[in-house]
Amino acid sequence: MPDLLIRIKKNKDGSASLACVRADGSTTWQRQDGQLGAFFPPHDLTHYAIETVLGYRSGFYGLIADGWEISDFATPFPRGRLPREAREVEALVGALDVDRMTGELRSSVDVNEQVRFTLSRNETASGAARQLTEAELARVREFRSNVLAKWSALEPGETLELPFERD
Repeated sequence: MPDLLIRIKKNKDGSASLACVRADGSTTWQRQDGQLGAFFPPHDLTHYAIETVLGYRSGFYGLIADGWEISDFATPFPRGRLPREAREVEALVGALDVDRMTGELRSSVDVNEQVRFTLSRNETASGAARQLTEAELARVREFRSNVLAKWSALEPGETLELPFERD
């Protein structure tokens, strides 16, 4: 079994559900109703692409694999502030969500600048964020495009299953 099995279900009522099964068999899940059902599957799949392609070990899915609950990522943040790597991944996801929503594929320089700006607003002390190359950004976008196509092809009631492995 992989470190984590990700299951995103396209519900018949337009909502979505995210369930994550850890290697030990434990699970965490969340139903995403209304507009959240439209927003979160592509957002969560962007996390998957970034964390898989770039090898992040402690982003959203890495922390879930380590035992975090999905609810730990929302207020009142029961585990406290997210680890630095998870904040960096979230900033990258946000930058690529903007590209996806606007249809504009910005350069790695522009994406890196947005990540730097996002982290600088929220950090008291931080190291430099990873600087993506054009090749890395292209690989992430291609991988994300493939998983988004799989999500789009699902019929209501079907589930997309993706393994998440940390090297």
